[in-house]
Amino acid sequence: MSSEIYSYVYEKAISDGALDIYTESIYMKKNRPAIKLCILCNEKDLNKFIDLIMLQTSTFGVRYSKYNRVILDRKFTKIETEFGKVSVKLGYYNGKLIRVTPEYEDCKVIAKTINIPLNNVINNITNIINKNFNINLLT
Repeated sequence: MSSEIYSYVYEKAISDGALDIYTESIYMKKNRPAIKLCILCNEKDLNKFIDLIMLQTSTFGVRYSKYNRVILDRKFTKIETEFGKVSVKLGYYNGKLIRVTPEYEDCKVIAKTINIPLNNVINNITNIINKNFNINLLT
């Protein structure tokens, strides 16, 4: 299967509600190189993604497993930065704020707009987060 197909399947899966998608280089029987395509999705979407894989790839079969998942409670807020207001994601575990991260899409727009490295934008905003949010993981 052409590697270009994977790009299309990635885009289609994400736009159709996949939680994540990735590929791995593997070896199959008789030591044949292959690509393992994994789509993480909600159980209610399983058949939709089986259809996608069967119809859009060269596979003759799909294996699937059910996984348990623990996620942080999430909230979003905006903080003031030298770039203007930027969205940040707040992550709570057992009711306690344990993580604050800048929203990637906001950072990407800033980096493109003012033509600076994305990593600089993320680091700058992370410094502001560290000054303004009291996150203590030790207690």
